[in-house]
Amino acid sequence: MKVLITGVAGFIGARLATLLPETHDIVGIDNLNDYYDVTLKQERLRLLGKKIKFVQMDLCEKQTLEELFKQESFDIVINLAAQAGVRYSIENPDAYIQSNVVGFLNILEACRKYPVKHLLFASSSSVYGGNKKIPFSTEDNVDHPVSLYAATKKSNELMAHAYANLYQIPVTGLRFFTVYGPMGRPDMAYYGFTDKIVRGEAIQVFNHGKMMRDFTYIDDICDGIIRLLNHIPKGQIDYQVSDSWAPYKIYNIGNNNPVQLGKFIEIIEKHLGIEAKKEYLPMQDGDVVQTFADISDLSKETGYQPTTDLDEGIKKFVEWYKAYYAIGENIGKK
Repeated sequence: MKVLITGVAGFIGARLATLLPETHDIVGIDNLNDYYDVTLKQERLRLLGKKIKFVQMDLCEKQTLEELFKQESFDIVINLAAQAGVRYSIENPDAYIQSNVVGFLNILEACRKYPVKHLLFASSSSVYGGNKKIPFSTEDNVDHPVSLYAATKKSNELMAHAYANLYQIPVTGLRFFTVYGPMGRPDMAYYGFTDKIVRGEAIQVFNHGKMMRDFTYIDDICDGIIRLLNHIPKGQIDYQVSDSWAPYKIYNIGNNNPVQLGKFIEIIEKHLGIEAKKEYLPMQDGDVVQTFADISDLSKETGYQPTTDLDEGIKKFVEWYKAYYAIGENIGKK
């Protein structure tokens, strides 16, 4: 199959491209923006080498995007390109509308004009907002986002459903839960904590460390995506909230095992061999107390089960971090 991965220089996109079978012909696009260190994005692309055909492009370049669809005749499109980050969306709302809404509309339009067998797109656990019922189920109402980032992801789900209904484009939405692992995003908490701990700086622990997150290792996220590539929605007569009469379906991809932030920090400390200096603070605007993925649909339909526990996953991240930044193996050892 010919597969397009948007955001291929990103954390999930690059790892997914690495793990996809060699039988797939992969085209990857990315605008290589400077939201975080571009050098890390370039390193991900370097490691991918000739496994993909890379095109530097922004999803907002509608005509260029449609030319690519016309030339390549994609079977599957995996849209992972987005402006990420909850707190950044409070300071820079325009970036989220352009990338996450306008950019996604251009993807939908390209799929309409140059039909594909399956469009998969990244949503987020953030769409659950202030929901108090746990675990978060794809059958739950998600009409109360607490950040603009979450609102754009909810918008993507609604836009995708409209196109699935109007043009019979098979669409699958993927609600990712707190993805972590080697070569991750420097703006994520675990990466920032590690940076500060190594430098001897205090880390900011919000809600006094009592938040819960369903931390999901990158390879488990990618396994979920790969299992869904050929699991194409067809529409249901007796449809639920997560699917439709249209060829549309939403899944959670998570670890199904939330861990308290304080415990998470302890695991990072253990593998670094350094105790963190901590500054305890109240909740931030746009944040939520807990995330917890109900993955029963994904497990039942594809056999998906996460296999990497948090201790193992953090160990792999710390090992990569030390190697990437050339930090001596004796760090944290007395």
